[in-house]
Amino acid sequence: MRFTDFQALSFDCYGTLINWEAGIAAVLSSWAKRRGLTLDDEQLLTAYSTHEATAEAEHPTDPYPAILTRSLRALGDQLGTEVSDADATALATSVPDWPAFADSHDALEALGKRFKLIILSNVDRASFAASKARLGVEFTSILTAQDIGSYKPSPRNFTALIQEARRLGVGDGKLLHVAQSLFHDHAPAKLAGLPTVWINRRHDLPGWGATPAPPADVSPDAEFRSMAEFAAAVQAE
Repeated sequence: MRFTDFQALSFDCYGTLINWEAGIAAVLSSWAKRRGLTLDDEQLLTAYSTHEATAEAEHPTDPYPAILTRSLRALGDQLGTEVSDADATALATSVPDWPAFADSHDALEALGKRFKLIILSNVDRASFAASKARLGVEFTSILTAQDIGSYKPSPRNFTALIQEARRLGVGDGKLLHVAQSLFHDHAPAKLAGLPTVWINRRHDLPGWGATPAPPADVSPDAEFRSMAEFAAAVQAE
């Protein structure tokens, strides 16, 4: 696979460009400490992961802040720990505070000189607007769960992505999907016939963190540890 054969790159945002695990963990850790829980960040993220995926599957038209609220309340039920309205609001409104990975801006700037850049994100428009400001990059197109009416890994999201690429004049087979989550992105993207690049941000950590375990047979076409490595590989071609 030659990266320079593609015309457009589609990106997951949270986990790939924005450090959503750091953002979520900061809120969960504060809540856990106030409630006397002794779970560390990795344990909290792992426990949280299935609740967010379930909320997104069962309430596909809910805006993302509502998904965050449902997920934290479900985690509290699992752990037998109180979740106050203030606790739920703290997570629901935290997306604008989630930091960008240090290499995201420069990598996107470099890649944007060669490719159309498309966002396919599991958030609402307002939440993404705050993250876009952190990234400081213009995208050719932005598709959110709010726009589509469902959350990844629903096939509907990747159908919408392919339709948007065609609307932009991207030829069939000329779109490459770039993402961290094997569960949310790579598995459904491959089922939709898209080649994928895995930005393995968790390469030095055990487990799957804030995402559920992926299907056993998902195989990205290429893997890099960071956006910087991916951009460098494109430049090397």
